[in-house]
Amino acid sequence: MVKPAQRRAVAARIAGQFGVSQRRVCRVLGFPRSSVRYAGSREKGDADLRARLRRLAEERRRFGYRRLAVLLRQEVCEALNLKKVYRLYCEERLAVKRRRGRRRATGTRQPLPKAAKVNEVWSLDFMCDGLCDGRRFRILSAIDQCSRECLALVADTSLPGARVVRELEELIAERGRPAMIVTDNGTEFTSRAVLEWARERGVAWHYITPGRPCENGFTESLNGRVRDECLNEHWFMSLGEARQIIEDWRVDYNEVRPHSSLGYKTPLEYARKNQQKTGSGAMAPEDTEPPTTTTNPQPKSLLKTGSD
Repeated sequence: MVKPAQRRAVAARIAGQFGVSQRRVCRVLGFPRSSVRYAGSREKGDADLRARLRRLAEERRRFGYRRLAVLLRQEVCEALNLKKVYRLYCEERLAVKRRRGRRRATGTRQPLPKAAKVNEVWSLDFMCDGLCDGRRFRILSAIDQCSRECLALVADTSLPGARVVRELEELIAERGRPAMIVTDNGTEFTSRAVLEWARERGVAWHYITPGRPCENGFTESLNGRVRDECLNEHWFMSLGEARQIIEDWRVDYNEVRPHSSLGYKTPLEYARKNQQKTGSGAMAPEDTEPPTTTTNPQPKSLLKTGSD
């Protein structure tokens, strides 16, 4: 008998069977009286909190106790103790199971340039997933490096350079022109359509070093969240259903999900405060000049032979 609950049960059974006092039972068995007399009063009042914590964990299955605590503070009490949430989180066995990925080689990492205001630097990248019938589709992801706001998650079976340009035009019409766009060296981003569009628009296009995705870490982090919290959590029956679910997740990511690197604020909340602080809104094409940046030189043949 190691646990106090087991000792209390044995002491109560012996005292009732032989008609002796609790004091004598503890003296004979060597049990601490404080442990046997403990009534568990500290457990009272946590039932509602436990129930709400379980419901949030079921809705946000990939959230840890820190993000769940932020959501609980918004709904229950701002002064809710983080250690108490962690205790209840462990007792309810809500820990997120870590998904094991393949091992990746690590090397020297260069510090990323930090955007000072919203709409200054965008990052783009591609992801891939499949439908229930085996058909594959791709996802173009775009993120604002300052506010970590997910600007777009475009899902389709084909996303060539011309389609990338069209999606960027729609984003610019809604938010204004960015000063710089950061991408890898994929064929869609090095195509003639993208190069000509960037030159005509006056957008500085920065290509990361080939084989160094860590230089585009903001988008890699976003892709990991999309994969872990959205794509791996759903079974897509059709492309239309995938688009709807992915878009709903994007809205939730921007407006509800607390972001640890932003002090557990949502990207939308952080963007509004940043714009109030810097006094900057969406930039029109003539508002700013693109910053001078060192981009990886592209082969001259890309201008002639790049795909559209």
